[in-house]
Amino acid sequence: MKYHLISLGCQMNLSDTERVRTVMHQMGFTSTENEDEAAILGIIACSVRQKAIDKVYSRIAHWNKMKHRKSLITFVSGCILPSDREKFLKLFDLVFPMSELPELPDMVRQYGVVTPTSLQQPESDLFTENPPTDTKVNAKSVMQNVAVGSLIKSGVKLNPAAGIDEFWHVEPTYTSDFEAFIPIQNGCDKFCTFCAVPYTRGREVSRPSVEIMDELHLLVEKGFKSITLLGQNVNSYGLDKSGQEITFPQLLQQIGDYGQKSGKEFWVYFTSPHPRDMTDEVIEVISKYLVLAKQIHLPLQSGDDAVLMRMNRKHTMDKYRHIMETIRRLIPEATVFTDIIVGFTGETDEQFENTRLAMEIFKYNMAYIAQYSVRPGAASSRWADDVPKETKKERYHLLSAELSKHALEYNKTLVGKKVRVLVRGRDRKAGYLSALTEGKLVIRFASEQQQLIGRFVDLQIQTATPLSLEGQLIAEAAYQTITA
Repeated sequence: MKYHLISLGCQMNLSDTERVRTVMHQMGFTSTENEDEAAILGIIACSVRQKAIDKVYSRIAHWNKMKHRKSLITFVSGCILPSDREKFLKLFDLVFPMSELPELPDMVRQYGVVTPTSLQQPESDLFTENPPTDTKVNAKSVMQNVAVGSLIKSGVKLNPAAGIDEFWHVEPTYTSDFEAFIPIQNGCDKFCTFCAVPYTRGREVSRPSVEIMDELHLLVEKGFKSITLLGQNVNSYGLDKSGQEITFPQLLQQIGDYGQKSGKEFWVYFTSPHPRDMTDEVIEVISKYLVLAKQIHLPLQSGDDAVLMRMNRKHTMDKYRHIMETIRRLIPEATVFTDIIVGFTGETDEQFENTRLAMEIFKYNMAYIAQYSVRPGAASSRWADDVPKETKKERYHLLSAELSKHALEYNKTLVGKKVRVLVRGRDRKAGYLSALTEGKLVIRFASEQQQLIGRFVDLQIQTATPLSLEGQLIAEAAYQTITA
């Protein structure tokens, strides 16, 4: 029997999907990219973006039509707002928070689907005249059916983070042999007015550092080359367990020390930090260790203090400017990525201009620019979406042009230089491979050597565009990599 999964949203959802795959495999199912072959169809959803939710409705409408010609079961999990969850209860067979993933096999069995693994159990274990009533299984099955809808309608708030420790104990089924995610934290305490994450994932919970380090050691020993620490606010790691857990800089230092002792080459990234909790200590630690990648994703959202206040970002541009100046001083080679929202409620032309000026000053290597859209459940959904769509589009294009200008300036400085890259796969251009620099800049080079995928090689940069580079493989480095 087979299953088909769709993952929407951020890297956290991709990481969650790897653990869902493990549970499905333990149930005896195998993955398929063909929906028509699957007996179970699932979506790891994202209520943070309306486009992602629209995709959920599109797929479930199609899947429910498929039920007219075959038996199948559908489920949805991930980052889901209570309002979306209530609607999904009427459309999906199973709706559950990701923290309840370990209970999925029991949910499926109680729904009436006999799994491949259960067929291998003695018949007496499958059918009991008087099933137990004091287990989590029955509680979960009640929750994921009528009771959840009743709780939501009565105003009771479910805690999507309850049981997250058990979820973290599920070993991921990695989709890559050389790139991996390690969740170090779940949830968010910041309550930015434009964001739904605190309502979809709950409050911040830090994963035990011992478990994080154990997972890191395992990945490095298996030969993984790129590892990303994940959390909604990674640099507030440990603050929810003050005195009982180490801080984020201390976690990075442990990773750096291990990297030095291991003698292995790998890069460790993290996303996403929040400017409010970004300290000089974090930047100082990154500057000291080779394995801590010199790439920092630091969300700006807006370059205007008044807009930041409406967004409830809890920091000022002076604070953000200090962080950027510290990065440039201590890690001058670092690339910096950011997130920006244009057209947030009440944003004036002058306030937008402050954001454009911030981009001009900070000269980002990459910026993920979004046109503001109302998200039900977020605090700003109660406010008028008063910036016209055309104005949002115009501001989006202006910032995109600003990004291209500064990214091109930086990329041109790399032409003629030798850079270390991680080869990730085939490029869209025939006869080329695609790679990432330590700073996560995209680069391609002419090569048919598929054995280079998942390895570090050295390239000499030949040409540069605003968002990509092209280089030539240095023969000696290629030979050493292949024969290593």
